[in-house]
Amino acid sequence: MNGLGIINGLGVTLKRFLGTFADDIKWLGKRYYTDEGVAQRMSTGTRGIFTVQYPEEKLPVPEEFRYVPFLVYEEGPNGEKNPRCTSCGICAKVCPPQCIWIERSVNPNTGRPVPEPKAFFIDVDICMNCGFCAEYCPFDAIKMDHDYELSVYDRHDKDIYDLTKLLKPVSYYSGIRPKNYALEEAAWAKAAHKPMD
Repeated sequence: MNGLGIINGLGVTLKRFLGTFADDIKWLGKRYYTDEGVAQRMSTGTRGIFTVQYPEEKLPVPEEFRYVPFLVYEEGPNGEKNPRCTSCGICAKVCPPQCIWIERSVNPNTGRPVPEPKAFFIDVDICMNCGFCAEYCPFDAIKMDHDYELSVYDRHDKDIYDLTKLLKPVSYYSGIRPKNYALEEAAWAKAAHKPMD
């Protein structure tokens, strides 16, 4: 009632303010815009101001972080893109908000479907980033990306991804999820060497 609470609160603020300068002097210019500085400010031992200076600094995303899906492709010997997707449609069927549309390729001579998508669309504004499409894909063709900076002014032109925006190489996937990639490759190798019954 006599203003001691306000004085105590101002004391905490002043302590944090001065602690920031002490940490800045201790780190000698390495506290900001470096990976070590961001890691230190994320730790429990940080003092003073610990706000990340976004967009110049970004928090590292964990490997299991998932945002919008993308399609994985293998690079052929001549640099051609060979998507893993067979346009089976399982991802579109399990998608809760129904934001995936697939058009199958058809052989013009026989009229039979070809295991490759002719068109593939994902509306990233509708996508709820649940990861069901990646979980249920039997060919490991669709994965969840780490790119979360997707702000645009025109949603219809920019936020409905087609094959050109969705296709990313296996090397990209192995770079953002190295542990998962190693586990999947080991499982595929084991399945390839398993004797047939």
